[in-house]
Amino acid sequence: MQRLRALALQGTELERASAATIRVRLLKIGAAILRNTRRVRVMLASQHPLRVLFATAASKLAALGL
Repeated sequence: MQRLRALALQGTELERASAATIRVRLLKIGAAILRNTRRVRVMLASQHPLRVLFATAASKLAALGL
């Protein structure tokens, strides 16, 4: 959780959040997972209030190769 905060959440509203807050607000959300041979797609609800933050954090982690 510390590395997630340090690498992907810098400059966001969850930058200084506790591990429990990050888990509840960002990681413990409903999503549909579609998996095929080459990629995994995470489909969030279109009305989720933190969907942009989730996408930003995921793209930062993907750019790092994590």
